[in-house]
Amino acid sequence: MSLPNPSKGWRSSSSRLLALYSSLFVIWSAILMGVMYYEVSAYLDNLAKHSLMQRQHLFSRFQGEQLVDALAVSMTFDIRGIDAYGLFDHQHRYLSGALRFIPEDLPLDGKIHMLKDCSDSDDPILPADSCDAVATQTRDGRWLVLVRDNGSLFAVTRIILHALFWGVTLTIIPGIAGWHLLRRRPLRRIRAIQASAEAIIAGDLTRRLPLSNRRDELDMLATIVNAMLERIERLMHEVKGVCDNIAHDLRTPLTRLRAQLYRIQQQAADDSTLAVQLDSVLGEADTLMARFRGLLRISELEDRQRRSGFVQLDPVPLLQELHDFYLPLAEEGELVFKLQLPASLPALNGDRALLFEAVANLLSNSIKFTPPGGEVILRGVSEGGFTRIEVLDSGPGIAEAEREAVFQRFYRAEGGNQKSGFGLGLSIVAAIAGLHGFALEVGSSELGGARLVLDCKNPALTQPL
Repeated sequence: MSLPNPSKGWRSSSSRLLALYSSLFVIWSAILMGVMYYEVSAYLDNLAKHSLMQRQHLFSRFQGEQLVDALAVSMTFDIRGIDAYGLFDHQHRYLSGALRFIPEDLPLDGKIHMLKDCSDSDDPILPADSCDAVATQTRDGRWLVLVRDNGSLFAVTRIILHALFWGVTLTIIPGIAGWHLLRRRPLRRIRAIQASAEAIIAGDLTRRLPLSNRRDELDMLATIVNAMLERIERLMHEVKGVCDNIAHDLRTPLTRLRAQLYRIQQQAADDSTLAVQLDSVLGEADTLMARFRGLLRISELEDRQRRSGFVQLDPVPLLQELHDFYLPLAEEGELVFKLQLPASLPALNGDRALLFEAVANLLSNSIKFTPPGGEVILRGVSEGGFTRIEVLDSGPGIAEAEREAVFQRFYRAEGGNQKSGFGLGLSIVAAIAGLHGFALEVGSSELGGARLVLDCKNPALTQPL
């Protein structure tokens, strides 16, 4: 069983919360920037109109040559391309100023209007874009047109806009960097917890979830889980100890009982009814003792201390030896037994005798349940730098509903026949696989029967050659 990777996607709650906070901060900054831009724009627009209105009132006091002189003096202080004027007679003919034509869309009502296109001229003195303009009639009947480029004061809004933009940008960049750094620490702790949890799932109940010095929420949760694991481990050891003691204590009296029954059988006549009954009783005693031996064997395999004796071994000679060992048994059952191996396989880190026993149990089951004339294949496959051992047969197979249950102790399939064993063979294989950290899978083979796979993909316990 594999746990989900917490580093993928947005599975981490800290990543989601930090991303939500960053999004809200960006949205609020954008709203703040928009409000400030609107307020400053409105203020500067009113300021520009008020300034133009003051110029209009100032020049309305002059007439004749005084007006012309006043306009000429004002041009020395005006900024080129920002402020301009045009003086026209009562028939709208040009008299003086940079503006040589009255804009067609400017009403002659003495009010300030915004023009989208201030002038068609390329004169740099005139505003090039939109402008505020006013046309007012002087005391002597002439028309004075004053224009002011909107960009004269709105350059300030652009400065403010750029400042806000760079301020938000320079805030977002450290925010993203901080989000990345802040989410790494919780993810590192989650990965450490995940590694411990996977070891516990694999059967190592001595492992505990790691704790930090911060004593935060994760540490509180890990402390609760560790306390629960300690209780579970204690209960498991108590149950296991009781079962092991029962199996161990009963084995000796059962052995004595069988010996006494055997002596009685030897004293009875060969063709008597007593001898036949004693044969049946001895068979039941042998079956019972075999079951106890199987239970003790599983208990022995579940002891994780056996990993200390693991060595690195080549699986090719192991599989060849298994093929040679079971080939006579397969031929006796009129079966075709094939060995399919590449030139080399990645090495395994484990106990050779236990791995031999595990694959031997798989082969024994396949040979036992495959009818005469069938086929059994022992296959070694290299996949991703790891070894996969497969046993395939053309027997009746294992129903999909029973593929998880066949590894339970004493379980026998519904379609079991007189060849069925005690229901401990695959339990022993599962215990050996768990001890090595290997995966054990059941499926359907291309031969029509069962496909049993010992998948050696545990990087902590295997290494390629």
